[in-house]
Amino acid sequence: MNDNLKADERIDELHRNGYKIIQNMNKFCFGMDAVLLSGFAKVKQNETALDLGTGTGIIPILLEAKTEGKHFIGLEIQEESADMARRSVAINQLNTKIDIITGDIKEASRIFGLASFDVVTSNPPYMNDNHGITNPNLPKAIARHELLCTLEDVVREAGKVLRPGGRFYMVHRPFRLVEIINTLSAYKLEPKRMKLVHPFVHKEPNMVLIECVKGGGSMIKVEAPLIVYKEQNVYTDEIYDIYGY
Repeated sequence: MNDNLKADERIDELHRNGYKIIQNMNKFCFGMDAVLLSGFAKVKQNETALDLGTGTGIIPILLEAKTEGKHFIGLEIQEESADMARRSVAINQLNTKIDIITGDIKEASRIFGLASFDVVTSNPPYMNDNHGITNPNLPKAIARHELLCTLEDVVREAGKVLRPGGRFYMVHRPFRLVEIINTLSAYKLEPKRMKLVHPFVHKEPNMVLIECVKGGGSMIKVEAPLIVYKEQNVYTDEIYDIYGY
């Protein structure tokens, strides 16, 4: 067994810069939503970025691979996931570029301070108490349901840690879009760019990607929809080849 691995873990290829990631198939693995968010988000040269609820670190690792950002931090409340993320950072020799911090999203502004980042990303839990059945597997339930943080918690803390003019990128579910936009606007994160993601051309969208600017003006660009002919939680080279992600 690889010395970096614990029971039930495996190392998967990310098909970017030769990077790899450690995952536990019995707990929670990243899905297409994280891959699409990493392609939608923009981190410019010398900018710093924070990923709220980073899980096993997929978004900071992919952002480091595809952008010229200076430094990336992932915040994760589940120590087991954070530990896997740190080991993935280590096997990719990215310790000087990526830090993984164990902590609560609701405390992000206290942990990092106000106006600390140029970019914030998040693939937050999609479901609240009114949506669906909670997964009996606790790590998966925490990742998918608002058990430890709400949409408002994520948006509030993103707004606090962003510098004026900073950008917030989030992937979420379209059925909560009205609530999402209202919450973003309440915390002065003005939606500027949005893309709907459809699983098939004849199906309604099942994901929405949103870019916001802290203190931005009221105007949004709705981009052409993205059609992903893949089931969620399937990660393949084609997503890069077809969509440039």
